[in-house]
Amino acid sequence: MAKFELKLPKMGESVAEATITNWLKNVGESIAADEAVLEIATDKVDSEVPSEVSGTLVEVLFQVNDVVKVGQTIAIIETEGGNVEAPKVAEVAAPAVADVEKTIEVAKESVAPADFSTSDKFFSPLVKNIAKEEGVSVSELETIAGSGKDGRVTKEDILKFVASRKSQVASPAQVVSQPTTDNRQPTTDNRQPTTDNNQPSTQAVPVSVNGGDEIIEMDRMRKLISGYMVASVQTSAHVQSFIEVDVTNIVKWREKVKVAFEKREGEKLTFTPIMMEAVAKALKDFPGMNISVDGDFIIKKKNINLGMAAALPNGNLIVPVIKNADQLNLVGMAKAVNDLGNRAKAGKLKPDDTQGGTYTVTNVGTFGSVFGTPIINQPQVGILALGAIRKVPAVIETPEGDFIGIRQKMFLSHSYDHRVVDGALGGSFVKRVAEYLEAFDVNREY
Repeated sequence: MAKFELKLPKMGESVAEATITNWLKNVGESIAADEAVLEIATDKVDSEVPSEVSGTLVEVLFQVNDVVKVGQTIAIIETEGGNVEAPKVAEVAAPAVADVEKTIEVAKESVAPADFSTSDKFFSPLVKNIAKEEGVSVSELETIAGSGKDGRVTKEDILKFVASRKSQVASPAQVVSQPTTDNRQPTTDNRQPTTDNNQPSTQAVPVSVNGGDEIIEMDRMRKLISGYMVASVQTSAHVQSFIEVDVTNIVKWREKVKVAFEKREGEKLTFTPIMMEAVAKALKDFPGMNISVDGDFIIKKKNINLGMAAALPNGNLIVPVIKNADQLNLVGMAKAVNDLGNRAKAGKLKPDDTQGGTYTVTNVGTFGSVFGTPIINQPQVGILALGAIRKVPAVIETPEGDFIGIRQKMFLSHSYDHRVVDGALGGSFVKRVAEYLEAFDVNREY
């Protein structure tokens, strides 16, 4: 018999850790190669971790809600035959696991569970784990002066607080922490009104007065989205610019080539990649829109990575990212859009698929909306909403005079961060996108 270490796999350059959300296999159960063993979550995407070998799960080193860093051993699988034994796994891992389990038990016995949903501040899963294990109440956590982005509490901040408190009053719990990374992404905790209580409080479940209302708790992703949206509105000074675009040429061209395009490329040609192509060009013309804000500093992004907001079958929202979008031709853009969209609907996105976006596009026209006022995807400074394409009567100017004709038109709605983007830049950018769309060449190749 041999033992194999199941490690948390690398999930992309910008992802350093994940939270365990569910064990799909129990100790003692058989596992086939490539079969999913557990489910994990980063700040945006849920994923499964498969086994690389066939065997029996003999040891689980982390529990649900534990934060694990990439490359860390999370379970031990016993195999028959094969030469996959990891040297000294049992001797090294067992004491560490015992310490962790002992610490968790002490924390559970000495500290009532903290309800972080009562706080209007954002705390990372790592900070919350340390707070729970050290008996730091929510109200105490809110008093810590954070050194992170926008004053957020980091691992170092809470450890300093715990050390300072221990110097005055000894605490029975021990710190169990994992290294964290600063990837300049918004934190993911739900924001709720805070309480003035000095003790952790729990949020009361609403009661149906008439008995006919159905009360449903938000799922994990909806809580994350809620936190992102509230944080963005509180962070950025949102302002909007709207422009109407004549896309008649694009509609005619797509209708003419879509069958041949699908036959040759094996991909459907939607309007989205055409719009994305124009946005990528405009971002090259106006790099001031391809930035992010960090306190009093502006970060100019080298790459143009377009996020495309996608609605999931369950009604939730996710934003996969097309990396280096300005380097793709229309065929490449179509393949990227379709691939990310299909994997989003199937729940097959990888954590790195949602990382690194520098600007976001959302298609509100999919649901018949003429235009919208989208919320900026932090830490970006702009987001473009594509409205529904409609046939409308329009004035057409010709050398022979003006006349009324039927044209295909849509609205572009541009939300941007007025802290760093003024109307001249925000308006000029969306106007440039419109110019690229209206100048679309009906005779172009794919």
